[in-house]
Amino acid sequence: MKNVAKIKGKRIGVLMGGISAERRISLRTGKAIQKALLKKNYKVYPIDVNTLLAQTLIKKKIEVAFIALHGRGGEDGTVQGMLEIMQIPYTGSGVLASALALHKGMTKKILSYHRLSTADFQIISSKEIECADFYRKIKFPLPLVIKPIAEGSTIGTTIVKQKGHLRDACERAARFDQHILIERFIEGKEITTGILNGEALPLIEIVPKTGFYSFQSKYIPGNTEYIIPARVKKSVALKIQQLALKAYHAIGCEGAARVDFMLSHKNSQPYILEINTIPGMTETSLLPMAAHYIRISFENLVEKILLTARLKRV
Repeated sequence: MKNVAKIKGKRIGVLMGGISAERRISLRTGKAIQKALLKKNYKVYPIDVNTLLAQTLIKKKIEVAFIALHGRGGEDGTVQGMLEIMQIPYTGSGVLASALALHKGMTKKILSYHRLSTADFQIISSKEIECADFYRKIKFPLPLVIKPIAEGSTIGTTIVKQKGHLRDACERAARFDQHILIERFIEGKEITTGILNGEALPLIEIVPKTGFYSFQSKYIPGNTEYIIPARVKKSVALKIQQLALKAYHAIGCEGAARVDFMLSHKNSQPYILEINTIPGMTETSLLPMAAHYIRISFENLVEKILLTARLKRV
């Protein structure tokens, strides 16, 4: 693989933890990455990200950053911007793509601009939730999906099927953001495709035991069944992979990413849910699962991601 000789002797900082609601998952991702790189004989230094990150990077003489952060303060372009200023090459997408992908509203707007299928949506502010005419502001009929506009791992997300639960769901999402995303609910099959350096991996079908792919379903082993390859026709699988790549390029992603879909039972149309620029790398994570299916070991997957590290000036 290219760049192995250049990076092998360098000091690699695995940036994990951070301050987001996904801190615990980020620590698990980071530790798994650290272990994999040590097996590959890289010089690896775990860094639990806090407000002293810049000083820590200087003190530890970090030459390459492997970003294992999820959510705000790591997946949103902020750390990427700091690394650009410090001239430290890093893994994953650049500042702009990271910021756009984490902000679900901006992602949806870009997908709509490029005419890539995504569920109908609207964005409202936390102040609008308290208005007397709140229900009139909602453009779409129930059921709806309510999400914080910039959180991952389904944190703060609720599927609302009764009008009486709508305001509570919006208030819950507003605890995480000043704006929330309201999206038409699509009854269907949940499918995801990993992307590694511009190539789509096999599709995974996600079947949570609770019927909703919640935080617990994602991170507690046994709560969800994963079927690979997904139970769809080859033509549909190809369509989903092509859509995933179009979304990846429309946002400007690099390195590893994951695009989540809902395949409608009604019309067999795949709808893009969101794009993850720093996919999880835990024991239940989907990108490693897809890579393993095509015989890419976890250690080799981590190394492939590492070797894409570079500065990404806009």
